Amino acid sequence: MGYYRIKDNFVLRGWEKLPWALVQRPQNRVSFLSKAAFDALSLCNGKCDCSLKMIPQQIRSLIAQAQKEGVVEPCSYGEGLYQDQEYKQYPNRFMKVAHWSVTGKCNYRCRHCYMSAPDAKLGELPHETVMDIIEQIAACGIQRVSITGGEPLVRKDWWEMIDALARHNIWITTIYTNGALVNEALLDGLKARGLCPEFNMSYDGDEGWHDWLRGIPGAEAAVLKAFDLCYEKGFPTGAEMCLHKGNLHLLRQSIQTLAAHHCASLKTNPVSDTELWAEHGGGYDLDMEDLYAAYLEYVPQYFEDGAPLGLMLGGFFHCRKGTKDWFIPLEKYDGGDSCLRQTVCGHARQVLYISPESRMLPCLSLSAFDIQKDYPKITDIGLRQGLTDSVYLSLIDTRIEDYLNHTKECADCAYAKICAGGCRASALMDAPDDILAPDRAACRLFRGGWADRLKACMEQIV
Repeated sequence: MGYYRIKDNFVLRGWEKLPWALVQRPQNRVSFLSKAAFDALSLCNGKCDCSLKMIPQQIRSLIAQAQKEGVVEPCSYGEGLYQDQEYKQYPNRFMKVAHWSVTGKCNYRCRHCYMSAPDAKLGELPHETVMDIIEQIAACGIQRVSITGGEPLVRKDWWEMIDALARHNIWITTIYTNGALVNEALLDGLKARGLCPEFNMSYDGDEGWHDWLRGIPGAEAAVLKAFDLCYEKGFPTGAEMCLHKGNLHLLRQSIQTLAAHHCASLKTNPVSDTELWAEHGGGYDLDMEDLYAAYLEYVPQYFEDGAPLGLMLGGFFHCRKGTKDWFIPLEKYDGGDSCLRQTVCGHARQVLYISPESRMLPCLSLSAFDIQKDYPKITDIGLRQGLTDSVYLSLIDTRIEDYLNHTKECADCAYAKICAGGCRASALMDAPDDILAPDRAACRLFRGGWADRLKACMEQIV
């Protein structure tokens, strides 16, 4: 006899256009399968004798491979699957992660906030609505959620949200926070629920610049304490840094500070030109040429310091911690035609951003632009409709060949099949009414020769 069952930490799932998938609990890693591999796993239900000659040899070989990989195990007849493991197909398109602003409120007064969180410009949905959105996330088969705000930890129903996500086996990957409310009770509560998300916390530079940008005295001390506490409790951490004329010269020093407080990764970007920044930025706007020059100057220093954390300098440079494994994020493709059927933004095609109003957007950065109003709210049309037939889905499913047909300037550019128009949010900085405009930061990087200078620099280092 040859009875097998899928191991308890695996479930079978499918979505529109992607009907065969295996999900590994609890982190909910999704692997898409061939039809034959899916058929093989479907027989591993404790009820089918997989040694029968009527079962094709290919299927039996795939079952043997799945056992070798630790996906299935031998069992006795009738030792079937748990209900959650049974195949379920969702009638909407696949989305890997929901990046969710659960509130527009914040306990800080940041000078550049996308959503004017100090004044709760985008508000906060009531508890019942938030619980309903969680039900919709589960019903659409979104397996992972990252939580942001505003400041997400100010929600009074925080633990009710966390527990509702856990009941649906939705894995929380990351909590984005300013760090002020990160304490032992929070971390112990997450651990007690078997959760260990990354805490991604803003840090905007040494010598008082973090306090200045965040609008709260003591913000720097609070976030560095939070980094230390997360490390002590075993939670991974990452950081994001907003750069401007005031703190740019402290890039190396600030990164050393983060590394000393056990931060594992950092992403930097210039401060976005939001309504608040225009009013409170103090003339510290940063020109892209100055930013790229500072990045290029810092890259050798980063390696001199031993690549102390994973680093992403906007679209300019990315490297893994402690290695020389680097690339240019905006250099997406090799220049060939194979990219043309790819989506304009691969990140947006896998990560749904949900705003504090429940609006479905390609990314959080769009919260700074009036164009966000063109996109639907879950509370109006429902998440399933949004992931089946909506303006939102049309945008994130736009292909590079369609983009190049729309944007002649990019179509005529020698770098068109390398950067594919760059970043959509960055493009809106110069063309706030056209989501398919060229990204001028990408233009400067490639046409301006900065990518070539970086490659020449790295040839000396590597």
